[in-house]
Amino acid sequence: MGQVLVRNLPGEVVKKLKSRAKQHRRSLQEELKDILEQAAEHNVKGVQAKINKVRKLFAGRKFSDSSDLIRQDRTR
Repeated sequence: MGQVLVRNLPGEVVKKLKSRAKQHRRSLQEELKDILEQAAEHNVKGVQAKINKVRKLFAGRKFSDSSDLIRQDRTR
């Protein structure tokens, strides 16, 4: 198992992370490990799959250009 050292973290960030850890009833190290594990799970393929799913939902639909409506609203 690897180790990571983060230097020069602003004090306010550390304070917020400690507060978050306390809310979850775990140590700062456990909280940071959880945050990093969640961040590592995000991958490009998963994001692309979500994008494709939304595209399928709107496939074939046409949307009007709303720029004229926005311009009219701004002149009021």
